[in-house]
Amino acid sequence: MTDVLVTGAARGIGEAIARRFAADGARVGVLDLDAEGAAHVADSIDGVALVAATNDAAAVERALDTFGLPDVVVNNAGIVRFGPLLELDDAAWRAVVEVNLTGTFTVARAVARRLVATGRPGAIVNITSMNGVAPGPNAGAYAATKAGVSMLTAQMALEWGTHGIRVNAVAPGLIDAGMSEPIYADAAVRAAREAKVPLGRLGRGDDIADVVAFLASDAARYITGQTLLVDGGVTMSVIAGLPRPAALDGSGPK
Repeated sequence: MTDVLVTGAARGIGEAIARRFAADGARVGVLDLDAEGAAHVADSIDGVALVAATNDAAAVERALDTFGLPDVVVNNAGIVRFGPLLELDDAAWRAVVEVNLTGTFTVARAVARRLVATGRPGAIVNITSMNGVAPGPNAGAYAATKAGVSMLTAQMALEWGTHGIRVNAVAPGLIDAGMSEPIYADAAVRAAREAKVPLGRLGRGDDIADVVAFLASDAARYITGQTLLVDGGVTMSVIAGLPRPAALDGSGPK
């Protein structure tokens, strides 16, 4: 049986990922600061509820002592503090950096150290965002931290590959789950955003979970250091929204 640890798994994308691995027969550790939410998810999938702040190294070590050494780690825990950079206070900036970037590092390092010490291979999948590629307005530190997670993923892959540890990242696009749920509660906003997606719909938690499961599997055994955008084509469609003369779009020489 594969042991999988998923952070930020009490709801949203993290919960979808935890449920996907459980459905595949894995033993899943549901790690979240929300003890009640973690327990609810863990009970429903016969998993193990673990409560810890991902950027608290001692708490992460205690969680690993309880759960054991996972074969797969999914660093999904993340937060956002919206607001213009000119008005963003230091506490909001640091909170996002601590959870999104430092938390990803702290959990991955703790597990990698144990894997190396025991000579076991492993797979780490970090959840970043399309905002790590294309920033959004008033997202504070979020985009910077998610870009950082992509580079951290590459750095981990470079340094840990010789130990048999593969590290990749998944960058979700417009996903109707977790932190984005309040955005899509507005019907007009939802429709406007869906209209910008080339595939014609918002993403779901299971769209991300399926890709994470692939990257963690032996089917991806020769993939490491990559960030895979799972966004329905949004980040490649910016130019499509710009105006251009209709006369230029015919066939033949101009």
